[in-house]
Amino acid sequence: MNLFYVYPLYPITPVKALDCTITDENGIEYLDLYSGHGVISIGHTQPYYVAKVKDQLDKLSFYSNAIQNPLQVELADKLGKLSGYTDYSLFLCSSGAEANENALKMASFHTNKARVVSFENAFHGRTSAAVATTDNPKIVAPMNAQQAVTFLPLNQIDLVEAELTKGDVACVIIEPIQGVGGLDQGTTEFFQALEKVCKAHDVVLIMDEVQSGFGRSGKFFAHQFHGITPDIICMAKGMGNGFPIGGILIAPHFKASYGLLGTTFGGSHLACAASIAVLEVIEKEDLMANASKIEAYFLEAIKVIPEITKVKGRGLMLGVEFDFDVSALRKKMIIEKHIFTGGSSNKNLLRILPPLTITTAAIDTFILALQESLSELKNSN
Repeated sequence: MNLFYVYPLYPITPVKALDCTITDENGIEYLDLYSGHGVISIGHTQPYYVAKVKDQLDKLSFYSNAIQNPLQVELADKLGKLSGYTDYSLFLCSSGAEANENALKMASFHTNKARVVSFENAFHGRTSAAVATTDNPKIVAPMNAQQAVTFLPLNQIDLVEAELTKGDVACVIIEPIQGVGGLDQGTTEFFQALEKVCKAHDVVLIMDEVQSGFGRSGKFFAHQFHGITPDIICMAKGMGNGFPIGGILIAPHFKASYGLLGTTFGGSHLACAASIAVLEVIEKEDLMANASKIEAYFLEAIKVIPEITKVKGRGLMLGVEFDFDVSALRKKMIIEKHIFTGGSSNKNLLRILPPLTITTAAIDTFILALQESLSELKNSN
């Protein structure tokens, strides 16, 4: 049997990793400044994390959500305290797309409405309603396109309010920092006005923190820079440091009922052990402070590269924009300089999403390699 090939692949086969370093089958080491789409939060094979997952695997890896699972309660307690959302409720699932699906479903149940407001260049997943709210027609099948979604530009609150006044909008879904879309952000003024108009029109505000959450921005959630409290917050990626887990935080005014939401694998014993370990390491090693520290260092150090037209993002969800397509640059960085970076729908943007454990020395290595690569590409033309 063959694989169903839907991913363009680089000719690299990783076989092991430690912290921010990946080693391939030939023994070549790579600096990981992408974390597999921002998934690795506390570093590859972090010792405490590995020990906790192994220990749980020796005890019980899975049983369905038909029985008591104290690890879910422990995870909810630790997550509430570290995020500041102690009065919210936690529903666990297995991925970011699944988290967004459940958030959209909750909003529709709550309002008894169906239309969704999303934003230009948004990415919320590749399934059902989540992909319908993603601004990329190439990955939206006719079945997905049946969902009523209105896409609006960021930072234009008048356009949002005009849609909400029509009375048929269930929810607004937004990333505090756009990921795949290219690291654009709403302003604090926009986010605060968005929260206000959603409340005024009884529209559910969903914050998609799948990529920006779990400390990557320098705060636990990126929307916390804006002083707002969404109705539902979606999480995944860094939540499990590579173990598949997702979830939504749900405000107190939503009422649970049996069967309202459900999942087979979500919140398994092994998944909870992984996420608890992530939270404990983030807190113990003060990784949110490190994200802010490295961001400040990066913003200053990157100024030595005049070809960069703009630096985007926040914390360790960063990008450098050029006035040319960066695909050749990114390939050179991976194949020749042995540094993983990311792309986006903005073809001129190089994304940097390292583990939250990254050091200033690693940033120096990246900047030197970037300078060399730009010079070599220029000389080859």
